[in-house]
Amino acid sequence: MGWYYYLDDKLRFPFRAECITKRPVSRLRVGQTVEVTGMALEEECEHEMFVLIDWHGEGLAVPLAQLKPIGADAKTEEAVADWHY
Repeated sequence: MGWYYYLDDKLRFPFRAECITKRPVSRLRVGQTVEVTGMALEEECEHEMFVLIDWHGEGLAVPLAQLKPIGADAKTEEAVADWHY
């Protein structure tokens, strides 16, 4: 859970992000932009980090590995890059 708390501390919500890869567990399409609103619940992040996006007025958890921040602050950019690495 160390990654969860690191990301929860470093990511500054909300931020815009672009989908950079297709995943079978997500409805996002490559190139689609979304508003990231927070971290998913801890129990959803035991094996992979998920963030919440605004999806038609509701929260939807998607893999952080699928997203690239757009115009986010430096700490958010760095934390997402750390997770991608």
